[in-house]
Amino acid sequence: RCSILNKSELIDKVACDRGVTKAHAKAAVECVFDNIAEALSKKDSVRLVGFGTFGVRERAARTARNPRTGENISLPEASVPFFKPGKELKEKVNQ
Repeated sequence: RCSILNKSELIDKVACDRGVTKAHAKAAVECVFDNIAEALSKKDSVRLVGFGTFGVRERAARTARNPRTGENISLPEASVPFFKPGKELKEKVNQ
């Protein structure tokens, strides 16, 4: 069975695993997320050895089709975040 771990469940798990309060775990988890987001907003990447790399790719402007109306629309260029898993994470997932 596949389950989804949401942010509050992640905070609960960190609190339980590390023996800290939920408030401390929430602060730690949010700090990590905020720092990753801040680095990405500056177009920097974040490499967590053994886990993976968060980065930003540039997507060129393009023409797309609205599936509801069939109308062609122009999409501007955009910066898109990505995650590339590291070797150790890939191995753990494929055990």
